[in-house]
Amino acid sequence: MTDPSSPGAPVMRLSYGPLPLHFGELRLPSAPGPHAVAVLIHGGFWRNPYDLSLMHGLAEDLTAHGLATWNIEYRRLGDDGGGWPGTLQDVAQAVDALRQMAGSYHLDLERLVSVGHSAGGQLALWLAARPRLGQRVAGPERALLASEEALPLQGAVSLAGVIDLEAGWRRHLGRDAVSELLGGGPDDVPERYHLASPAALLPLGVPQILIHGTADDRVPVEISRDYAARACAVGDQLTLVELSGVDHFALIDPHSSAWQTTRELVLSLSRRS
Repeated sequence: MTDPSSPGAPVMRLSYGPLPLHFGELRLPSAPGPHAVAVLIHGGFWRNPYDLSLMHGLAEDLTAHGLATWNIEYRRLGDDGGGWPGTLQDVAQAVDALRQMAGSYHLDLERLVSVGHSAGGQLALWLAARPRLGQRVAGPERALLASEEALPLQGAVSLAGVIDLEAGWRRHLGRDAVSELLGGGPDDVPERYHLASPAALLPLGVPQILIHGTADDRVPVEISRDYAARACAVGDQLTLVELSGVDHFALIDPHSSAWQTTRELVLSLSRRS
């Protein structure tokens, strides 16, 4: 662990659990706290060739604009214990660990937002749903993910997220990554889809922002459009921003105009209501 008071040490790699992939990178603004916090969750269709370095630029930029950032790693497909349910358990554990960090690092957990890209978008919105998971879903697998101790979020942001897992399965996104994540299709493991898919857990009861480029060839914009219509129909507070001609990866390029738009929305979401 890096001493947060040490000069020249803006990035702290901290463990949130006992396993090698149970870690995240905490960045703190130069101003005194308490700091609003953005939890950053990388994508990569839940597979292990992709890691938290995808979000480094966003973490640096958000921290420069006044947010503490907690850029988390987690077990993915190809890692021991990755997939169902370990991937979801890890991101939940990473967020809940902020309770132990808050005092030492002056974090304001009442201004906590999640920001996820691609597969990370699913995880970001799922984290928003998690505090009410036990009330919403019944069945023997509920205990794997539901917890009365789940840390609530003030808001959640999906950047081109796979936020409807059944739709992702039907479209064979990422060479059938959803089926690989959950261990089958909706007819094979229906409870896993009910527990893991933000679209199946609506309403989330938390403000949500969806950003999606119309030129995205990895996760089509229709995923966000359809989710937004369903969320608004059940009363969730949601903003959908479609960026004309923008592709999948511009959303995590801190130098892109797409990210400038996203940053302002993340900052607005993190302010006290």
